Amino acid sequence: MMTAYLRLPFLWCSLLTLLMLMPAQANISLGADADEAQVKVGCLYPLSGRGGLYGLDSVVGIQVALDWLKLQPVDYPRMQIFIADTRSRPSRTTRLAREFVRERNARFICGVVNSAIALEVAEVVSSERAFFIGTDHASPRLTKPEVSPYYFRVSNNSRQSMYAAARYIKDSFKHSATSPLRISYLGPDYDYGYQMWQDLQQALQLAGVHFSVVTALWPNLYEPDYTPYIEALKQQPSDLMINSLWGGDLVAFIEQGNQASLFQHAPFANFDTGGNYEVLSALKDDMPTGLILSARHHNNWPATDYNRWFVQRFHTLSGRYPSYAAQGAFAGILAIAESLRIAGVHANSTEIRNALEGLQLKLPEDPPGFTSYMDPITHQIQQVIAIGRSQPDTSLPPASRLLGDWKVYPPTPLP
Repeated sequence: MMTAYLRLPFLWCSLLTLLMLMPAQANISLGADADEAQVKVGCLYPLSGRGGLYGLDSVVGIQVALDWLKLQPVDYPRMQIFIADTRSRPSRTTRLAREFVRERNARFICGVVNSAIALEVAEVVSSERAFFIGTDHASPRLTKPEVSPYYFRVSNNSRQSMYAAARYIKDSFKHSATSPLRISYLGPDYDYGYQMWQDLQQALQLAGVHFSVVTALWPNLYEPDYTPYIEALKQQPSDLMINSLWGGDLVAFIEQGNQASLFQHAPFANFDTGGNYEVLSALKDDMPTGLILSARHHNNWPATDYNRWFVQRFHTLSGRYPSYAAQGAFAGILAIAESLRIAGVHANSTEIRNALEGLQLKLPEDPPGFTSYMDPITHQIQQVIAIGRSQPDTSLPPASRLLGDWKVYPPTPLP
């Protein structure tokens, strides 16, 4: 039987502090009480161990979404949201997903950080005829043709990041048939790294960028020592070094790259996760200036009232500024609420699917004049991607570098 859920208070206290003080086995319930709830949602995130920050930020993001919905002039369904610690374990995550549906009567499952685990969860949730709202994982394999009718993703995938990257490279670097752009690549030695590299090369070709591959390097996930890879990069004449590490691995790589003067060798870019606030805040002054970075949400872009409200509300609840995982979770809850507002809380699966396929969702990351929307064929949300360069900025401590010098790319159809 599923573990009991703990309801958390939010007034005048740090939600993140409460979460960190909770027992590792504790699960969380947010939103409406059981007797008031019109719909039940089960969310799956790592709340401990590696990836725990993404889960903790997602919990706060969910509460921020509930706060936002209360401020709106329309009535949204009352949701009871259960959140369980997956501990980043595939078998545990799929078991929890099944229990949410069967024992908690959850009609929606949301979350999941790891793409490999998300693929397994998608199969389980589809077999249970519940909806899976992906909020953080990025594999394009879940939004390819013949997509599950029960899966929808509300943050951009890694393929979208690479297609924006190709447009940025075309705009920013000189290249020609006689003088192709020399690219070095380093990515983690598993599906995410290989898929990114494949998608980037395809995107560069479609964008008409003349390039040559100098080297492609594949360190292990959680590699402790990048010295051999850094030295290999320095030995090759490159016009651009592209990196697809993320989280603590990227932090460690940049710290070790600083010691080896890597960033004087050639321009450096990480187009999918490098601009995440987690990375900026961990590195502080050790983040070099001039790196080309992006992420799925930026705390200082766009400079809209909505984005400022989201960032400050998160800070009020947690005492820190959000990683991009928080806005993904925020978007997931809004997507569920909006689809039920349109279809009705008693709608059947076909009616909910139709509402999700036609979803338009204004999010903190949307610049003025643009609203995120769902592609009805791939079930992949379409969003603007902003790419910037690291520069001194102490407005969101403890980070002392934020991104600026933005280039902004609206969504484009993918093959």
